[in-house]
Amino acid sequence: MIDRLAEAVRDNAGWCDLMCRAHGSPGTFTGRAWTNAARTPLFYPDAVTLSPAATAADVLDRIDSGPGASVKDSYATLDLPGFDVLFEAQWLWRSAPGRTDTSRTGTGPAARRRPGAGIGWEVVGDAATLADWERTAFSGEVRGLFPASLLGHVQILCGRIDGEIVCGSVLTGSGAVAGVSNVFASGCDLDTAWAGTVAMAASLFPGRPLVGYESDPEAALGHGFATIGPLRVWLKP
Repeated sequence: MIDRLAEAVRDNAGWCDLMCRAHGSPGTFTGRAWTNAARTPLFYPDAVTLSPAATAADVLDRIDSGPGASVKDSYATLDLPGFDVLFEAQWLWRSAPGRTDTSRTGTGPAARRRPGAGIGWEVVGDAATLADWERTAFSGEVRGLFPASLLGHVQILCGRIDGEIVCGSVLTGSGAVAGVSNVFASGCDLDTAWAGTVAMAASLFPGRPLVGYESDPEAALGHGFATIGPLRVWLKP
């Protein structure tokens, strides 16, 4: 039996490490946590707990715990003095999408809710497209967060209407699962972004369950995901 929560946590920690490696500062894995002694890229934590047995010392002794430090408390079990809870979220699990999945065929309740069935999906394959994807995903407010060195290590997805990127997401593959993150919609609705992401995951990672987390999981739940546990992200003010 797959430990669903452990797989989701491990996949996310791997994605955080991959992002840090792309910025030249890989982290370190132990049995209880992934940590990074250097301050991590924007939106990415300095530590991710990998076990409900992890303690504050397991993370704070291995990071720069000064102002701006952040910790992903994967099992919502930590007490971090001097830190505030930045947000809470839910881990997600979805059984492997199949060839007859409603997100692919355009039938079923989720598909009936979503307009924009003519959107074309692709895997980002070059630096220029990645920069365009990043501008759209972050409304032009973030630049250089996603280096081109990520290409080939993760599947960065974009959906287009008339050539313009209107939605997208990121798929990571580790262990027995595929991770879903950075789902966004700009020029279409969020249901469309989730439906396309699930369909692409079925093609790119056939047979793998999907994992991820969302602070507001409503859209994901409409596309076959279920919540499997809480998490918290802490921030040192």
